[in-house]
Amino acid sequence: MRKRLPLLILLLLLAACGGNQDPEEGVNVATSTNVAEVPIPTPTLAAPATLPDPSISIDESVTEGDNAAAPDVPAPELPLSPWPADAFGYGIQVHGVAGQGDIRAVVDAVDNQLGLDWVKVQLLWSTVHPNPDADQWFFYDGIIDDAYAEGLQLMVSLVGAPAWTRAAGNENGPPDDYNQYYAFINEMLDRHPGKIQAIEVWNEQNLDREWSGGLNPAGYVQFLAGAYQTIKAKDANIIVISGALSPTGVHDPNRQTVMNDLIYLDEMLAAGVLNHADCLGAHHNGYNLLPSTPWDQTGTDPNAATATFRGPFDNPHQSWSFFTTLELYAQKVQAIDPNKKLCLTEFGYASSENMGGRAVGFEYFDDNSEAEQAQYIVQAYQQMHDSGDVWLAFLFNFDFGNKADPNTDDTVGYSIIRTDGAPRPAYGAIADMAKPR
Repeated sequence: MRKRLPLLILLLLLAACGGNQDPEEGVNVATSTNVAEVPIPTPTLAAPATLPDPSISIDESVTEGDNAAAPDVPAPELPLSPWPADAFGYGIQVHGVAGQGDIRAVVDAVDNQLGLDWVKVQLLWSTVHPNPDADQWFFYDGIIDDAYAEGLQLMVSLVGAPAWTRAAGNENGPPDDYNQYYAFINEMLDRHPGKIQAIEVWNEQNLDREWSGGLNPAGYVQFLAGAYQTIKAKDANIIVISGALSPTGVHDPNRQTVMNDLIYLDEMLAAGVLNHADCLGAHHNGYNLLPSTPWDQTGTDPNAATATFRGPFDNPHQSWSFFTTLELYAQKVQAIDPNKKLCLTEFGYASSENMGGRAVGFEYFDDNSEAEQAQYIVQAYQQMHDSGDVWLAFLFNFDFGNKADPNTDDTVGYSIIRTDGAPRPAYGAIADMAKPR
């Protein structure tokens, strides 16, 4: 979630467009004539399962001195790859950083309590190699080894070029020499052979905080192409996912701060992105709308009359709608390759209930109760499965809830555990959810 466009900025920019007037010029918006609502039954949620407390404690013993070689881990009973092309993958993002919780307990809970197939971790290159001589793999060895030992599929979102790889001297963009990123991929796969089943190549590259120095769809595709070749040369079974875009209702015509995701996607597709990815990455965090509500029908959403956060209702736009965003992405992708699917590397619903507050600028957290969070998550999983357009789906998030201050960090409200580590209703709802492949 450190990757999302701050909502307050988005709202201010949308408001500047003049209430219900058309969105900013240059933004590609769906119309009611080309987006049809599919009938998705609202799930009946069983009572939350009785689950052990997944509380997370901080392990103070992990230090840089613990940077030993990755231990040998017994292979799971069944091979982890290749993941079947016709099987829908149920996944969730975990924090997964050594020293911030019992990682082994987390993967056990994902498998044996939630019953999911996949885990995602966002791996920061800059954390492993903050300088050219540093070697801090101990931060991520645990999640990679423990997910493998549990028999879970692992997706790594590989981001965060160290400042020393960039003349600009910051960490919000790719390295000046793309080959350094490819070398890091090889280093990771050599250290953990056979333990990583999917790699997302970067993240939300239509935002300047992720790709500074000029937003460039064709340049990203070039970057992706080299990563794809590197990954496939090492292990052809690894699923390569293009970096997911941030759905945004604004567009900087100078391409310095933000590009509308549909414009960026069109240019990526024109540059041949589907030739260099097994799956097109996508993001959406559902605000205070049902997963099945199209962008131009927000007035019919059950929250329309009572919502205190009015963005989707007073300034309708494609970017607010989970349904419309996925529908448009799938249409654009399948117009080029009918067999190519989306991978939702981040989706979720947030609630401030029982969390002790929420970050400024994220007022929609207050409109969603914990029970609604649970309902929307289950419905979103079911909707993606039934659409046939999505291959893998990763909920954001499992265990960020007790790792930050809810009043300053927006990741907390999306968690399915509370700040004290106790399960929220979404935890039991996911555990009880039918998971057809």
